[in-house]
Amino acid sequence: MTETARAGLSRTGTTRVLGLDPGLRTTGWGIVDSAGARLSHVANGRVTSRDGRPLADRLVELYNGLVAVIAEYRPDAAAVEETFVNKNPASTLKLGMARGVVMLAPAHAGLLVAEYAANAVKKSIVGVGHAAKEQVQMMVQRLLPAVTLTGPDAADALAVAICHVHHAATSAAWQPRVAAGSASIGAPSVGGRP
Repeated sequence: MTETARAGLSRTGTTRVLGLDPGLRTTGWGIVDSAGARLSHVANGRVTSRDGRPLADRLVELYNGLVAVIAEYRPDAAAVEETFVNKNPASTLKLGMARGVVMLAPAHAGLLVAEYAANAVKKSIVGVGHAAKEQVQMMVQRLLPAVTLTGPDAADALAVAICHVHHAATSAAWQPRVAAGSASIGAPSVGGRP
C-alpha cells in the first residue's frame, strides 16, 4: 500500500533525487528536485507491507510499491539511509532484508544508489549528528516550506534526499580541482584516460 503527498512542479534543468528510509513495516520515500542551490519538494510518502503475511510477500509489497514510485516520478538518483544494528538479531535480519529490497528497486531501474549513515544525514540537515527525529522533521519543513509530510518515515527519506543533494554538490565543486590537480602531475583521470 502506498501513501503520497505531492507538489505540482515542472522539471526543467533539475536533478531529481529519491531518498529512502528503509523499514519492513514502513519504508519512507521522498523526492526533491535540485536546480543549483535551490531545492523543491516533489512528493513524499510511505510504502507499507502488511503484518502477519509471509516475509517474502511483505518484501514483494515493498518492492512493487517502490517500483511504482520510481516509474511515476522518474528520479535521476537514489539515496538510502544506512540502518543500525538492533539488539534483537531477528529484527536486524528482517530490516536488512527490507533494506536490500529498498536498494534493489532503484538499482534495477538503472539508478546509482548512494548510502548515508544516519548521523551523516542528521548532520547535513540539522548540523548535529545525534539530532532527534523531531529536529530533522522541523528542518526538512524549513528547507522545503511547501511540504506536507505523510509521516516521520517520509520526513527521514526527504532528509536523505537533501543530504545526497548537498554531498553531490560538494563532490561536483571539488571535481574540477581534482581533475586539474591530476592533469598537472600527469596522473590519469577517472576511468584511466589521460
